[in-house]
Amino acid sequence: MTQEQQLFDPDLAAVLPALAGFVPVQMSLDQLEYFRSLSNPPRDTLIGDGPVDCVDHTIHGYKGDEIVVSVIARKDHDRPGPGIYFLHGGGMVMGNRFAGAAPIVQWALKHDAVCVTVEYRLAPEHPGPTAVEDCHAGLVWMATQAQSLGIDPGRIVIFGGSGGGGLAAGCTLLARDRGGPRLLGQLLQCPMLDDRNETPSAHQYDGVGVWDRTSNLTAWRAVLGARCGGPGVSPYEAPARATDLRGLPPTFIDVGGAETFRDECILFASRILAAGGECELHVWGGAFHGFHDIAPQTAVAQACIIARENWLDRLLQRK
Repeated sequence: MTQEQQLFDPDLAAVLPALAGFVPVQMSLDQLEYFRSLSNPPRDTLIGDGPVDCVDHTIHGYKGDEIVVSVIARKDHDRPGPGIYFLHGGGMVMGNRFAGAAPIVQWALKHDAVCVTVEYRLAPEHPGPTAVEDCHAGLVWMATQAQSLGIDPGRIVIFGGSGGGGLAAGCTLLARDRGGPRLLGQLLQCPMLDDRNETPSAHQYDGVGVWDRTSNLTAWRAVLGARCGGPGVSPYEAPARATDLRGLPPTFIDVGGAETFRDECILFASRILAAGGECELHVWGGAFHGFHDIAPQTAVAQACIIARENWLDRLLQRK
């Protein structure tokens, strides 16, 4: 039995050989441009012939610099509906606003939601706190433009996975501490939360799976530079650093049981609960990072997607 067969769900282990060279395992900074070239899907790949509009807006991000957001809504959208704010993954060093964004197109159609996805700036060219501040600026813009966009301002949900999940958690903390915008919930899939990389799972998964310890350290060092792992990192940049998790909106967190982020996600969820918050946590046994996007046909990915959809359905039914 190979190491992959021992560590991972059999259906997922079967997928891994075909991923070799296409997912970041033991990624160094000099490989970043190659992996960036694989993580920038065009708009048409996301939208296709779907009955949605996708409209770009230029807004002011961190320090007033211009960034772009795209607003996705049903072509027949004509009344205020929920808003979904999406932050793409890629370890804060790769990807674009359309990467991993397929769920928001589905939610625009299913829930008549208006979805906003932001082109936050990437490290190392734009080190922290640029990305999280860009994301917060996009959230503020979305809330202030709610009426013109057809969004119910009381029903805004923030959603991100991987690096985007960590940014979503940081953006939620910023919204709480700066007095808004108010969020109905935060949906965090396998979020990247802790620059210190000292949990058991952070040491356990190196050189295997998808997005291992080495790749994670490369990304965090690109984002934080010499501050990485030290005392000068804010909870908005690395949400695991937060000492106060009170006052957060209802939260959904899921993570693979066989990935680097496992333990930091479990700890973050448990600390939200200990602070009196509401958090639903799923740890998917034998699953590597991003399994729900990479191998959606597998049974464990299907279970993950159903759990995510059920949580969002229940959240959006709240008054």
